[in-house]
Amino acid sequence: MVKAEGVHKSFGAAHILKGIDLEVAPREVFCLVGPSGSGKSTFLRCINHLEKVNAGRLSVDGELVGYRQRGDKLYELKDSEVARKRRDIGMVFQRFNLFPHMTAIENVMEAPVQVRGEARAVARARAEKLLDRVGLADKAGNYPSQLSGGQQQRVAIARALAMEPKLMLFDEPTSALDPELVGDVLDVMRGLAEDGMTMIVVTHEMGFAREVGDALVFMDDGVVVESGHPREVLTNPQHDRTKSFLSKVL
Repeated sequence: MVKAEGVHKSFGAAHILKGIDLEVAPREVFCLVGPSGSGKSTFLRCINHLEKVNAGRLSVDGELVGYRQRGDKLYELKDSEVARKRRDIGMVFQRFNLFPHMTAIENVMEAPVQVRGEARAVARARAEKLLDRVGLADKAGNYPSQLSGGQQQRVAIARALAMEPKLMLFDEPTSALDPELVGDVLDVMRGLAEDGMTMIVVTHEMGFAREVGDALVFMDDGVVVESGHPREVLTNPQHDRTKSFLSKVL
């Protein structure tokens, strides 16, 4: 579903990603862990072309991200083409980014109506089902300010699912939540995994990675240091840097 080949990304003189190579299979829950500043979130944003790579290739479901190849050359797609392809990739951020002037159900309906031109009645019916799926059917008429952080994040997940994506990206979705609210969000993500959604999850929740993840990559300083099955990496890390990191977070 996702293939990265020698991906590099710099911001000015700061070299953030230094040749990332990895593959994510369909229906796989792929966890990215590592210290802050290691490049995890930047890589996630490159997958849907929120950030442009400086070198290397990224493809989703067999198609290059943000570019078209002609012969040996890559040509950047127009913004409208990038946006069209981005519809297939849902993203959930650390901060919920809900529209504050819209109710929960209006937040979930907005993209299908505005981006796909879907009839409001059809979008509302799907939004009702999605809010029920994330345990918030009774909060459909509430505004974000009337919801807890965990509830807002679950609305954000429902909003991403409303576009029926083939891939979901999660950028530390529980890091901004109070500890007692984390479980509800992780339960929703477990449900998505059980339904076969392909997911790439940047997380500090090692328990989730161990229980739900199919593959785990430990990143540091812009490179993949170690990868494998989550239980193997977390219980028997091979690299000294991985051992040092896990000794502080487990």
